[in-house]
Amino acid sequence: MRTPLGATYLGDGRTQFQVWGPLLREIAVHVVSPRERLIPLRRTAAGYHAGIADDVPAGALYFYRLDGDRDRPDPASQYQPQGVHGPSEVVDHTFPWTDDCWFGVPLSRYIFYELHVGTFSEAGTFDGVIPYIPYLQHLGITAVEIMPVAEFTGARNWGYDGVYPFAPESSYGGPAGLKRMVDALHQHGIAAVLDVVYNHLGPEGNYTFEYGPYFTDRYKTLWGQGLNFDGEESHHVRRFFVDNADYWVSQFHIDALRLDAIDRITDKSAFTFLEELVLRMRERADSVGRQIHLIGETNSNNPVYVRSPAMGGYGLDAQWNDDFHHSMRTLLTGDLRDYYQDFGQFNQLVKAMREGYVYSGQYSANARQPRGVSSRDIPGYRFVHFSQN
Repeated sequence: MRTPLGATYLGDGRTQFQVWGPLLREIAVHVVSPRERLIPLRRTAAGYHAGIADDVPAGALYFYRLDGDRDRPDPASQYQPQGVHGPSEVVDHTFPWTDDCWFGVPLSRYIFYELHVGTFSEAGTFDGVIPYIPYLQHLGITAVEIMPVAEFTGARNWGYDGVYPFAPESSYGGPAGLKRMVDALHQHGIAAVLDVVYNHLGPEGNYTFEYGPYFTDRYKTLWGQGLNFDGEESHHVRRFFVDNADYWVSQFHIDALRLDAIDRITDKSAFTFLEELVLRMRERADSVGRQIHLIGETNSNNPVYVRSPAMGGYGLDAQWNDDFHHSMRTLLTGDLRDYYQDFGQFNQLVKAMREGYVYSGQYSANARQPRGVSSRDIPGYRFVHFSQN
């Protein structure tokens, strides 16, 4: 079993640290509290810096001291109580879970409620959601999709420019708050789905480029440099994000991950990041004995994402179907601007219901080329049809 990334509390005041920093000669843990000191880490040939420190209890605050001249938060920080530029905190993941008999919800029974923690309740926290869970259950909801909670700048945000993928947002209540919310969802028979962003990291508070080649100049995204999923040293970058998915499932009992804009992940590897992620999640599902689903967001109208690896696909469990949303929206509102110009006919809504994609090779006026391939052979429950997202 490989050493986890970040700070792993071992009990009895001992904490194990590991960070990938091939661009750095040396990294030390700068413990800020409860007792300030520097703890050198050992550098490996692969560029990892690791060590076990005594007298660093849960709740201790720390930075990494990079090459002796600057302090930076842990890229795999599990809690940023003072925001994206502040110190990271050692987390004890011991929690009194009450969901021992929870085995998940079959994908065919998923009825989503997409929830923004910061605006759902007056409190704007994970705990603020809990009193309303019985209402969601009465409404018929079987899966709550939690919009991204990775630590972001400020106290309120859509969440799509988070910079610490392992750290539940401090203004929402941090790791303990998220666990209480997930446990309460399971008590009411509702699956917890977490929206994760693996196509980019936000700008403010993002120090990963100082540690290693997390990004590449070979690919550009809507948000800047692409993440390095297929270049030199990319297997370490992939490990970072695959371990992140595993962390949410194992430590927070998350039932499904909604993968943001997977068509914006450029990866030309023979065995891609998405395939590696699917394999890890299948292994984790077997080890914990419950259903875990991966659901991709993409408007590429390509069923390769949900086809099985045996059929040349990535093996995701389901994907969002933008064509249904666009068909319904244009019929209800008459809005035909931009990409909506390709829609507005009732038979398109019928096709979306029957087959999935509306555009399965037809000419798209918006794209100015034929778009998509047929999804007729994909079962309907593997498409998420939505009115808003």
